[in-house]
Amino acid sequence: MTIKDRLNKVVTNLTPPPIPLVLSWADAYDGGYGPMLNLSQAVPGYPSHPKLYEWLSEAAASSDFSSYGAVKGDDLLRGNLANHLTELFDAPVDLEETQITSGCNQAFYAALLTLASPGDKVLLTNPCFFNHEYSLQLLGLEPSFVDCRAEQGFVPQLVDIEAAIDDKVKALVLVSPNNPTGAVYPAEILDQIFDLCRSKGIWLVMDETYRDFPPSGQVRPHDLFRKTNWQDSLVQLYSFSKAYSIPGHRIGSITADRSICEEIEKTVDNLQICAPRAAQYAVARGLSELGDWRSENALRMATRAKAFEQALEMAKGWQIVASGAYFAYVKHPMEELGALKVAEQLAKTFGVLAVPGEFFGRDQEAFIRFSFANSELQALAPLANRLNAMAAQ
Repeated sequence: MTIKDRLNKVVTNLTPPPIPLVLSWADAYDGGYGPMLNLSQAVPGYPSHPKLYEWLSEAAASSDFSSYGAVKGDDLLRGNLANHLTELFDAPVDLEETQITSGCNQAFYAALLTLASPGDKVLLTNPCFFNHEYSLQLLGLEPSFVDCRAEQGFVPQLVDIEAAIDDKVKALVLVSPNNPTGAVYPAEILDQIFDLCRSKGIWLVMDETYRDFPPSGQVRPHDLFRKTNWQDSLVQLYSFSKAYSIPGHRIGSITADRSICEEIEKTVDNLQICAPRAAQYAVARGLSELGDWRSENALRMATRAKAFEQALEMAKGWQIVASGAYFAYVKHPMEELGALKVAEQLAKTFGVLAVPGEFFGRDQEAFIRFSFANSELQALAPLANRLNAMAAQ
């Protein structure tokens, strides 16, 4: 019996993390088409605001932030977050309805550990964010899937969700703007889905990691917080990593009924006790003082999205099926090959890193996820030539 045979089969049966595999393909690229173009990972392609670095340094040098903090998070951040949500959604959110976590992955893990029991089903969309599926498996929960279709822009349909709900389903997880597709779910559809979840007695878990990069003209992402007694059906997850360009500092949040937050506090205490204190202080200041900068970055990302769209218009056979926030979900023209082979060859031969659709769910072999968030506009210029060169092989 090997060492691996003696380990937890739930862990050893998981697929290795996809992003490191994609990044490893870069080692084989000889540079023949110019510098590597990394469109694989959802990383902000610009530094954080200088003031945020100042606040991080200030807090890191203070003994006040070197001790344990409150498990629910520091009151300064929780209060500023509650105020921000109240303003954004035009609906009252209380400090006691917030929980600070070490990133949104931990927020997801802690929330689902609280909302569902081993053996329960949790609905995800297909395609889905792979970490959500893997986390459910680690928790002993059964991932079940609602297919989202290219012809509908990968927006989930109410009839498909209703058909997927059975007596074992405890929650439905939606990500909007979506990872991997970039699709932004219309407010009216989210309203209908919320009503369905409430009527069926299941939780609607909304991951809004990318909500700071909305489509042009959007007033607010949805009206769910304006629903009467939203607390009985809605749990919202969020990451500060993207809006503040600090993914390495691991700050996320959960917004839910205060009784749920009290239970989630128990799980977080056993996961990490408290989120990083210096980052909490910096983000709390940023929430109240860097609104204009966040808006500028939303425009910056919209410009990159437009540049990516223009590049794809010159790439024969490559079709954007959905896009938004950081991502574009693209149908590739090599029907005889799966996306895994296409993406690997694209990286090793043509110097473009992107993530194949197979990593996001079943029947995704025709699609590749491109993340344009970390690429300057000039870096996107050679993309069409490289895509055309591969398609012409």
